[in-house]
Amino acid sequence: MSLLAGIHHVAVIASDFARSRDFYVRILGLRVIAENYRGGRDSWKLDLGLPDGGQLELFSFPAPPPRPSRPEACGLRHLAFRVEALEAVIAHLQREGIACEPVRVDEYTGRRFTFFADPDGLPLELYEVPRQVEP
Repeated sequence: MSLLAGIHHVAVIASDFARSRDFYVRILGLRVIAENYRGGRDSWKLDLGLPDGGQLELFSFPAPPPRPSRPEACGLRHLAFRVEALEAVIAHLQREGIACEPVRVDEYTGRRFTFFADPDGLPLELYEVPRQVEP
C-alpha cells in the first residue's frame, strides 16, 4: 500500500504576477479555481486547475530571489505536463512566441518530450502520453 495518493499541487513563485498569470491561464489554458490577494504578505495566490484534477498554485511575493537553473541546482528540477499531441502543443506555444527545445525521445519509455520555460525561466516539460483507446 502506498502512503501517498498522488500530487495535489505544485507551487510556483512569479516575479511578475500578471505576466505569469497570463502565461498559465491564457497560453497554457489552466482553469482558475480561486484568486486571492493576501494583504499581510503583499502577495497574490492563484489556484489553477489541470484537467486531471491536479493543481498549480501561482504566488507573488515582493522581490523574490531568482531560481538557480543552470547549472542545475539541487532540489526540484522541473515540472512536467502530460500532453496527448506533442506537436500541436509545441505549435501553439511557438505561435505565442515561446521557444521549445528540440523534441527528444525518452530512452526508457520511447515517449517523446520537449522543454520550454515559463516567464521566470522555470523549466517546464511536455511529455507525450497518447490517450488510451478503450477496446
